[in-house]
Amino acid sequence: MQEPIHILIADDHTLFRDGLKALFASRTDTAVIGEAATGAQAVTLAEEHQPDVVLMDIQMPGINGIEATRRIVQTSPHIGVVIVTMFEDDDSVFAAMRAGARGYVLKGADQEEMLRTIRAVARGEALFGAAVATRLQSYFAVPRPDAPTQAFPDLTEREREVLELLAQGHSNTEIARKLFISPKTVRNHCSNIFSKMYVVDRAQAIIRAREAGLGRDL
Repeated sequence: MQEPIHILIADDHTLFRDGLKALFASRTDTAVIGEAATGAQAVTLAEEHQPDVVLMDIQMPGINGIEATRRIVQTSPHIGVVIVTMFEDDDSVFAAMRAGARGYVLKGADQEEMLRTIRAVARGEALFGAAVATRLQSYFAVPRPDAPTQAFPDLTEREREVLELLAQGHSNTEIARKLFISPKTVRNHCSNIFSKMYVVDRAQAIIRAREAGLGRDL
């Protein structure tokens, strides 16, 4: 039998945690391995138990959910963090993406959307619920001020090198060889790049990079 998805629930409301535990207990492919009532607890338990997925509320006592997400992803980049919150404003969505979250689900979402997001994130994908996806589309459809001279200023120099090679069509293995780093390090850089560029996959990152003039020096 396939190993269930190990989930850590981080939310300061006991009733909400209990509801999620009941949902996951009713499925054979999900298992709750811990629960946290504060951001600090979430960081500690994520490091201790190494879950596949962390469900993270934004408003947490002490360290908020965004900062807790950033710390978890920095120390354990293989853990997929899904933000579960009442907030759907642009600032919250993009802050979560910049922190490294790979999913974003509103607390009003139905059970199937929650399960679909968890399963996708556990597979290493990124999935930002239907309501959030609509907001992202609207955000990028609105004309923005001229970009700074340097495209994607949030990227580090190493991330920019990786993005340049991505835009040229190189695979992760080829990028690792060219930059003398491991394929796993390349994957971690790609995850950070996608978050900072507000894209959900490699194809979208390449499109945005090429639109900004990267990848032309083949």
